[in-house]
Amino acid sequence: MPYPMAEASAMPTATVTHLGCKLNQSEAEALSLAFARAGYDIVPPAEGPDVFVLNSCTVTHVADRKSRQMLRRAKRRNPGSQVIATGCYAHRAPQDLEAMAEVDLVVDNRDKMRLLDILGLPEGDAPAPSGVRRARSMVKIQVGCNQVCAYCIVPKTRGRERSLPIDEILGTMRARTAAGYREIVLTGTQLGSYGYEFGPPPDGRTWYEELVRRALDETGVTRLRFSSLQPQEITDGMIDLYRAGRLCPHVHVPLQSGSDPVLRRMRRRYSAADFRRCVERLRAAVPDIAITTDIIVGFPGETDADFDATVALAEDVSFAQVHVFPYSHRPGTSAAHFADHLDPKTKTEREARLLDLADRSARAYRRTFEGHDAVVLWEEEKDGRWSGLTEHYVRAFTTSARDLRNEITSVRVVAAVEDGLRVELVLPE
Repeated sequence: MPYPMAEASAMPTATVTHLGCKLNQSEAEALSLAFARAGYDIVPPAEGPDVFVLNSCTVTHVADRKSRQMLRRAKRRNPGSQVIATGCYAHRAPQDLEAMAEVDLVVDNRDKMRLLDILGLPEGDAPAPSGVRRARSMVKIQVGCNQVCAYCIVPKTRGRERSLPIDEILGTMRARTAAGYREIVLTGTQLGSYGYEFGPPPDGRTWYEELVRRALDETGVTRLRFSSLQPQEITDGMIDLYRAGRLCPHVHVPLQSGSDPVLRRMRRRYSAADFRRCVERLRAAVPDIAITTDIIVGFPGETDADFDATVALAEDVSFAQVHVFPYSHRPGTSAAHFADHLDPKTKTEREARLLDLADRSARAYRRTFEGHDAVVLWEEEKDGRWSGLTEHYVRAFTTSARDLRNEITSVRVVAAVEDGLRVELVLPE
């Protein structure tokens, strides 16, 4: 299909969206900026753009289904658009997407960041239009994973671990802050492995500590967030950075299971006790730190006792947010060959129980902020209601006639509500 171009008098439009992890979000953002520099207006999917790009996810069968639905919807909105599928689903099973009548082009992960070259578009230097969000920016620092957990397809879709040079990352951060972004989230597939190929880090620190320190010292970033670490990767040096207030007080620490037998079958590199000690160390340093997590329910062989251990640990930790995933059979993973897969009914029941716990835990965490001050980076407005994130990664809402987009303001938390916090602006005297 020839590449669609808008009429000569109109600016061509593009949408780059994503499913799944923050790394996918980072790459979608980078592609959006590339289209913008090439002279495209970046628009929401509902506007039926000339070019629609989905950076897909394939971590579960649900992600696959959502990817197909989004691609079909894009073509229905604008039958003349060019619909492009890339990302992990496009890498794992390109034949599935190539068979879809709605998909015009499938690009795997190896060629994803060459998309504009593939389309024959020159790299431009036009300023990014207003459709490109400037509040928070996801900056990729690492990609790939060598750990090969039993359930995970990512090592096959992302390949071996590869780290970006620190100076390149710092240059990207400076460019993003110069473009107006107020918060940067450092992201990747396996952040605890950042810099493993660089050799021994300076002064006995890990390379990710070194990167964070330099990012804070050598760039003008207003707020910095480090997206995810496993329990064994929470070092004393990282805890010191959180304690000093140099990082947003939020860390994502994936649990996956609270049962040691299940963790061993998953090939995770920590125990339930290790996870508890990690949480205790973090909260001793930063008592109100937001600890978020991922949990898989219904992993092959998970017994009632295994699941109860997960529930007990989650209740004890009181997470700020829990992402619950029922185990999904992924061809090409070792868990796909296990003999003791659970029936769908059991997985659904366990998912519902854990989702209820997750909701109660998040509500309890939000209530701890009632009556206290916080700082919010405002992102968007709808029907007079502004939405943004606190430094603790809690969604905040307020009503204001003032244009708050991309502002960081002090607020007073009025009440915890179902979807976040209701706050009032604290105006300077």
